[in-house]
This record gives sequence, C-alpha cells and structure tokens, in this order.
Amino acid sequence: MEPLQAEDPQVIGVYRLLGRLGAGGMGRVYLGRSAGGRTVAVKVVHPHFALDDQFRARFRREVEAARRVGGAWTAPVLDAGPDAPVPWVATGYVAGPSLTEAVLATGPQPERTVRALGAGLAQALAAVHALGLVHRDVKPSNVLLALDGPRLIDFGIARATDGTASLTATGVSVGSPGYMAPEQILGQAVTGAADVFSLGAVLAYAATGEPPFPGDSAAVLLYKVVHEPPVLGPALAGDVRSLVESCLAKDPAARPAPREIAAALAPDGVGALVEAGWLQRVLVERVSRRAVELLDLEAGAPTVTDGPPPAGSGGFPALAASDRGPGPQAGVTAGAADRAGASLTKDRSAPVETRRRSRAKALAAVALVVVAAAIALALILLPGKGGGHGADAKGSRAPGAVPAKFLGTWTGQVIQSDGTPNGTMTATIEDGAVGAYVTRATYSALNVLECHSKGKLLTADATRLTLEEATDGEPSLGCTGETARITFALASDGKLAYTSEDAKGGKPHATLTRRGE
Repeated sequence: MEPLQAEDPQVIGVYRLLGRLGAGGMGRVYLGRSAGGRTVAVKVVHPHFALDDQFRARFRREVEAARRVGGAWTAPVLDAGPDAPVPWVATGYVAGPSLTEAVLATGPQPERTVRALGAGLAQALAAVHALGLVHRDVKPSNVLLALDGPRLIDFGIARATDGTASLTATGVSVGSPGYMAPEQILGQAVTGAADVFSLGAVLAYAATGEPPFPGDSAAVLLYKVVHEPPVLGPALAGDVRSLVESCLAKDPAARPAPREIAAALAPDGVGALVEAGWLQRVLVERVSRRAVELLDLEAGAPTVTDGPPPAGSGGFPALAASDRGPGPQAGVTAGAADRAGASLTKDRSAPVETRRRSRAKALAAVALVVVAAAIALALILLPGKGGGHGADAKGSRAPGAVPAKFLGTWTGQVIQSDGTPNGTMTATIEDGAVGAYVTRATYSALNVLECHSKGKLLTADATRLTLEEATDGEPSLGCTGETARITFALASDGKLAYTSEDAKGGKPHATLTRRGE
C-alpha cells in the first residue's frame, strides 16, 4: 500500500480514504473506511474516461450487473457513484493476497489448496452464469485468497450476454491472453464456457506455478491458446489433472459445467476443505498479520506496508510474466494487476519480542473477526513505471502551460518506424504546468490488448509539447515497460502528430484527430 498523494482525493462518497492500493488502466484503487468503520476498496476511474458517454453507459450497466452477483465465493458491490463527475465503485476489502502473489511467494500450491480454490471458483461462476452473466477475465490476479476461502473479483468486464456487444468499443480489452478462451480470441460468441476455460488455466497455474500456455509475447500466447495443447507439468496429476484438461478443451461444448467441477473437486463441499485448513501456514500467518495491522490504520497516519515496495511497483510485488495482462509492443504498458487484497511483499521489521508475545493471542482472534466481517472485493473495471528524467524547463511556458489547441481527446492509428501497423491510440490532453502529468493515453491492438500511459510535461510552446511518458499502472505482458520521451505537434490541418522515442516499441508514430471532429 502507498500513502495518499497530493493529487488524491481525501473522501469519495461517504468513504474516508486511507491509502492507495493499486492502479490499472481504467483507474486507481484506494483503501477507504466508512463512518461506521467498515474497510472498503474504492475504485475511481481515470477522469478522461468520465468524458466518454459510451464508457459511462457501460460503467453504469456493469455496476448494475455486479450488484446482482452474490454467493459465498464472489464479492458483491457495496456502493457506487456511476453518475458522479468521476465515476467510482466501493467494494469490501479482502485482507488476502492474489493467487499471483501467493505463487510468487510460496511456489506451486498444494493439492488441498488447488481443490478448494477450484471448487470455490466453480461455485462462484455457477452463480454468475445463472444470472446470464459472463465474467470474461478469470485469471490469477483476479483471485484473492482469504482465510475463509477464495474470492473471485473484478467484474469490470462482466456483462449481460444478451445484446451488450454494442456497448463495447473497438480496442477495449476483454481478457488476458494465456487465460482467455479460444473463442474470445477469435471474436466468436462468448458464453459461460469461456470462464470454464479460464478457470482451467488458473488451476494449472496454481498447481504448477507456471501458466499452461507459456510465451514471451502476446502474439505467441494468443496463437498457443487457439492452436496448441496446454503444457501441464508433472505436479498436476490424477483426477485434478484430468479435470483441468477437460476445462482447457478447445471446443466450448466439451468443457464441464461449473457445478460439475465443484462436485468433482469437493464431493463434501467447499466448506469442508476450507475448514480443514486450505492455505499454507506461511500464507495464513501473513494474512492474519495484515488483518490486525489494518485495525490501527487511520487517515493521515503512515500507511502500512509489508516492506519497502519495489521501484515503480505501486507497493505491490512485481507480477510474473505469466499473469501480466497483455498489451501491444508499442508505447507503454497496461495496468493489469489492478487488485485490492493484501500484498505479500517482504515482511516489515519485526516488533520487539515482548510485544509479539503479548499480541499473539489477540492476533489470531481479531484476524478471524476481520475476515468474517470483510466482504470479498470485485473490481468493476480492469487493472507502472515511474522515475525518469526531471522536467526540462528550458523554453517552457508558465504554469497552465498547455495551449488550448491541444486540449481534448485525440485518436488515430499507430505505426512503427518500419511501417508496421500497431493498433490504435487514444490520448486525452489536459492543461497543467511543466512537471505535471497532463496526458493519459490508451494503446489498443487486436481488440483484446491494451497498454496505458501518463505523460509528464517537459516543454510546451504554441505548436509542440514534449513529455516523458510512463506506464499508468503495472507493466503488462506485451507492453514495453519503458519510459520514453514523446512529442505532440500540431499540424496546419488541425491534426496532431505523435512521435515516441521508445526503441523497444518500434519508435511508433501516429496522426491523431480530435474526437468529435
């Protein structure tokens, strides 16, 4: 977790914000607390999305859909402001790591964990599908591990299956390669069977510590999912392996139903597996410690972390390539690690021994109370790199430096320096001083991959802006992860010429047109 920054709000709706939990391509997630003392995760979308009427319509519809979702292993929405100047949604906070973090911290999970995980998630999907919804983005980072069982989160792209395609604009990410079903990648009709395929990939990752479709680029992952069999290591054996193989069938009709999966993995019910102890001891200890620490967290006080965050990580451990959401190899990276559970970064300095002994019994007791009271998180929308050079003030304008001609939202086709098309770009430019972040951009390719960036203003004159571009959120597989200098130059015809010095991204350029013109 990170402390609140100067640009962060102090209150959203009725929730007092305590710190930053993370950021992604669609927005930022904060830890908040209600007047009654309930701890929540508050997701606030990026302001430039709020200007898009199509986005607002989709956001409103998805909030309504998420409110309908219930069940023991899903996370209902608690509150939302879809019509606020900047839309937001509040959900219960889960003091538990994502499956990604658990695997990175402890390696492949034991069979008892995999069984409880699969059975719980299968029951969650059964509840979702019964409402005519499809989650569409079941992946390790969207699974949280609580003491009382797994939770499926992030219903940001779950949408009613009847007649909603028109609400999805070209370029909007609807899944994560490596965990997407073949029919999603091919643009075919998507049903609940697509979630079953993703569940199979998640269970393979949990059991082996590796994704079933390995690859170092988005294109490779997409090809393997559609055309090649999964790679399942020897750690995945017996009936669990057979079940995972059936979930990963290329033909949607050949995949089992969620209730069949739950019955096969937990004949006596998920509760029996969880009560017997479903998590490894190291995870139980860290989750319990995190839950107790949150009790003392107050607004204005230093936020609690499990250790110094890695540079540019936003307070979360770096994600393995196997679980990073993809994006085109141009420009910058997407925030695919959007989450709201506790991270499993390095333990902070241990308290003195006497304090540890005096709190030992209280820790376990209070942790159980916190877990019982918490409602698992479901983010409504999907989920960088920082640092870089200081602002070059030479030739720059005064505060409020961006000329009015640049302001607004611009779109266009991105081309690499070798002439290769590389998706589309949408950039929103706002006014601001030198050194401020004045641009937010989304790079989309293949209709399923996205990278998101923010641009810090370095210089500005009447016809040209120079910025330092960095990712807005965690780096994602398929995006370059580079900090690069970019320029926006106004042409005589009113269009905007974009160029980037990102060598790994092919030094892309684009001619952008202002939206609405």
